Amino acid sequence: MFTIEHDFDATVVTLVDEGASHLQEDVTINAFDDCVTVEQVDPRRDEVVRITLSLAQLRDLAMALDLPEGVYRIRPENGTGQG
Repeated sequence: MFTIEHDFDATVVTLVDEGASHLQEDVTINAFDDCVTVEQVDPRRDEVVRITLSLAQLRDLAMALDLPEGVYRIRPENGTGQG
């Protein structure tokens, strides 16, 4: 399950882990104009862990989800290239 909310300065997506066992804490993704943050509570430390991705890193991650194993660099003239 997930939710989507549009705040003043960000779009917020929350991913809720549903299932029978080994459930993880909710993941919150905040999409800003210049970066994306991914947050999840670490129950062992009882604090939020945050990762910040630039838009270029987010683009690379989205592309990586559909590519086979390898090392890639974005080439402006044709999109992707393995190298």
